[in-house]
Parts: sequence; C-alpha cells; structure tokens
Amino acid sequence: MKKRLLTGLQPSGALHLGNYFGALKPFVDLYQDYDSHLMVVDYHALTTIKDPSTLRQNTKDVIRDYLAVGVDPSEAIIFKQSDVPEHTELAWIFECLVTVPFLELAHAYKDKVAKGLEANAGLFNYPMLMAADILLYDTEVVPVGQ
Repeated sequence: MKKRLLTGLQPSGALHLGNYFGALKPFVDLYQDYDSHLMVVDYHALTTIKDPSTLRQNTKDVIRDYLAVGVDPSEAIIFKQSDVPEHTELAWIFECLVTVPFLELAHAYKDKVAKGLEANAGLFNYPMLMAADILLYDTEVVPVGQ
C-alpha cells in the first residue's frame, strides 16, 4: 500500500520559477510513487487575495499549471480546498483547542507584525487550517516548497 502524499499550492498569482522549482517539480518527481493528493489551497489564499474573480482565475491557472508540467489526473487526486467543508470544520475544532499565545508564535504572523503590516484573522489562524489540511487525509508525506 502506498503512503499518502498531500501537497498544496496557493493560487496567489502567476506561476514563476520559484513555484516551479519549489513546489511543482518536486511534486511531479514524487507523485507517482504515492497515493497523491494535490490541493489548491484557495482558503489560504484568502489571507491576501480579496477579489473573488481573481481567486477563481488563479485557481484554474494553478490546476492548468500542474497538468502542463505533467501531472496525470488519473494518478493523483486534484481538488480545491474549498470543495471539502471538512477542512474548515476541523480547523474550527483546532481553533477552539489552541490558545491565542500559542498562535502568536506562528512565523508568518510574527513576520507580518514585525514588518508593521496588518495581519488579518485568517493569517493568525492559518496554522489551524494547515493542520486540518494535513490531518484530514491521514497524510504521511507532505513535501514543502523552498
């Protein structure tokens, strides 16, 4: 039985070389050896993208990018995070169990605050949704971009 692999790419904008070498290529190199799940993390993108039409277009573009670099949809499950309500349901449970001081330790949140940028509640709770993403699928392998 193959180990389960989950990776996600945020549809935050046009594909660039950093995306390719940091996320797409590693997934393409690995996905056939695992029970692979490729998630477009559109809920995570809401921390920065506010325009619904931009988010919809970027989401389609991310899926096209993965297909263009060789991901075979018959060998990997490709889906949008927002199509699975259990992501936010499990994140809510985590949010009720984790303390605010613990969440204040999150790097992305601390970095934004340190730079004087406004950090929204979505960014603050980002780790809860990320944990839900991973644990929901009993994931064993989570490749992360550089």
